[in-house]
Amino acid sequence: MQTSVIGFPRIGTLRELKFASEKYFKKEIKAEEILQTGKDLRKIHWNTQKEAGIDFISCNDFSYYDMMLDTAVLFGIVPKRYRELNLSDLDTYYAMARGYQGASGDVKALAMKKWFNTNYHYIVPEIEDETQIRLSGNKPFEEYNEAKALGIETKPVVIGAYTLLKLCRYTGEKTINDYTDAVITAYQDLLKKCEENKIAWIQFDEPALVQDMSVEDIALFHKIYDAVLSVKKESHILLQTYFGDVRDIYADLIKMPFDGIGLDFIEGKETDFLVETYGFPTDKWLFAGLMNGKNIWKNHYEKTLQVLGKLQEKGIKSVLSTSCSLLHVPYTTKHETKLSAKYLSYFAFAEEKLGELAELKELAESANYQLETTYQKNKKLFAEGRDCFSEQVHKRLSLVTKKDYTREPKRSERQKLQKKELGLPEFPTTTIGSFPQTKDVKANRSAYRQGKISEEEYKAFNKKKIAECVRWQEEIGLDVLVHGEYERNDMVEYFGEALGGFLFTEKAWVQSYGTRCVKPPIIWGDVYREKPITVEWSVYAQSLTKKIMKGMLTGPVTILNWSFPREDISIKESISQIALAIRDEVLDLEKNGIKIIQIDEAALREKLPLRKSDWQKEYLDFAIPAFRLTHSGVKAGTQIHTHMCYSEFTDIIPAIDDMDADVITFEASRSDFQILDALKEHHFETEVGPGVYDIHSPRVPSVAEIVAALRVMLTKIDKEKLWVNPDCGLKTRDIPETEESLKNLVAAARVIRSEG
Repeated sequence: MQTSVIGFPRIGTLRELKFASEKYFKKEIKAEEILQTGKDLRKIHWNTQKEAGIDFISCNDFSYYDMMLDTAVLFGIVPKRYRELNLSDLDTYYAMARGYQGASGDVKALAMKKWFNTNYHYIVPEIEDETQIRLSGNKPFEEYNEAKALGIETKPVVIGAYTLLKLCRYTGEKTINDYTDAVITAYQDLLKKCEENKIAWIQFDEPALVQDMSVEDIALFHKIYDAVLSVKKESHILLQTYFGDVRDIYADLIKMPFDGIGLDFIEGKETDFLVETYGFPTDKWLFAGLMNGKNIWKNHYEKTLQVLGKLQEKGIKSVLSTSCSLLHVPYTTKHETKLSAKYLSYFAFAEEKLGELAELKELAESANYQLETTYQKNKKLFAEGRDCFSEQVHKRLSLVTKKDYTREPKRSERQKLQKKELGLPEFPTTTIGSFPQTKDVKANRSAYRQGKISEEEYKAFNKKKIAECVRWQEEIGLDVLVHGEYERNDMVEYFGEALGGFLFTEKAWVQSYGTRCVKPPIIWGDVYREKPITVEWSVYAQSLTKKIMKGMLTGPVTILNWSFPREDISIKESISQIALAIRDEVLDLEKNGIKIIQIDEAALREKLPLRKSDWQKEYLDFAIPAFRLTHSGVKAGTQIHTHMCYSEFTDIIPAIDDMDADVITFEASRSDFQILDALKEHHFETEVGPGVYDIHSPRVPSVAEIVAALRVMLTKIDKEKLWVNPDCGLKTRDIPETEESLKNLVAAARVIRSEG
């Protein structure tokens, strides 16, 4: 039995890459230093896997920002506006990821979207009509030879040609079919160079195969790989899939001359059925994704070994693999000093999963694994009951009725009443919620957590920051204010800490995008609200102003999707429990005089099944009602907002409208407001604020730029329904750029109002 890892976390065990990158952006270190940080981390990651006995170790899974962006650069897919900046290769790369505003020019960043059904965001490659696609870089070969010099044989990982073509954005008149031949040639050249470097295995990641595939899609895949594989000689090709099953093309894949095929047995609902029905060739290797790469619970050895045993009985040559890249889990449990040994005994982060792969390999090779100590210990863990059940939570959930999912009166009537009661101007301006989390804010929170300051001192500092934030918002003329969220760390972690049923880590960071890392809470047991969470801060902020202060909450779907979920109950049940807890908070905010309440569902699409046939029954049929449950009890005059970002929402617009919010804000600027056509087409009833500028970039939008964006919006959205806001929270930005951007936003709204 051999073992394989699809990919490994790249930020470092203590976020070394994040901190080096941020120093480089601030010009505190030179390019050589950040490049050295990357080299040091790669060495550590490769050696860690080698010491764990992993047989197939990946290279080129490391990225300074994003692997899809790396692939675009590898094949020369760099839009003209970035090339014309005449920056270094590294700075051109970062300009594509973050935008650029300086002596060389002013460009926005490329669009950013969610990576399939994960919380990771990828950079969307942009192909112009004049783009010349060809093998232009050496990164896979440089990293392969770097590892080889350390005595470590690796398999370079490259996003596959089919997935690349499907995820690119085509900005001109040409389409995917116009670039297929060029992409084929580029991948053939890549494979030839692998042969020249005597690379034994190369891994092509093709997660797009787990989505619905049309006859045309299957033909496109064949056209690509029939040609690419025709130049294969000594190098072996692993076609790696993940995040689901490949039911539409499995029968074809097993007939094609791949040397190995990686299948997901965790999220692939039909993977077992496909192998059972169509078999698997004896001349290929099946890389069986049986180690969950997206969750932190330990592997159930008995179940895994049963699957491996069935494969061996069929004579299938199997390699035990992760189900996807370990990018989606934290690095190691070694830095967790506050969680008890009991809790930690249930968890396996990336490094611990390597140990599990090693143990499973040994057990699979054992003559009688059921007698082995490691097997017995694992079996006992799963046989023991966890203290995670609440009779009160289950009783309350059982009493929820159909009426609890419906808000009265209907939205059109509420909107008329709200316009009268709230008295907002046309094109009301607001922000999404958070303001910059400066060093003093983080230091205050850290000091309080470490017991260095009292609760009174902690709160006094935050109230001072809130007062400053409210005063500044009034000064520039925002219409609906926020309190800045200085008491909060991550939007999900903050609520999880205040709810029963969650566990929290100290250093379990996971990369969300670029330098942005989060520490997802762990849902250990049944979830409930113990006491009010945000009311004190919102009431204090409202007391400082006569303008309307938004209450800021995170919705149940996002809390679930941005946490590590339980595996012993359904996602539906977990979301419903959280929805009742948030409902309590909504009603308390309303009772305390908060007239606008924003319930963010940034991650609504995240667990949407990748196949449309599963959308309703397996997700939307309970996720949308769960959101309605949070706000159905408020009065007609209370305005409910929600927010969503960095996903493709155009195909679920009717479901979003069915959430029955009064106002929704979207991320829209990075994708050139493509969502607007869908809103118009579906006669979207909810008032809407498509973000007018991208907060994930440090560049400052001009008044003219925002005015132009609003004019485009008004061609698709009725003026009485349009709000003006950034596309996301501002916590990751610096104060100067935030202030200048928001002043321009308010000025732009005034220009639009003056135009009638």
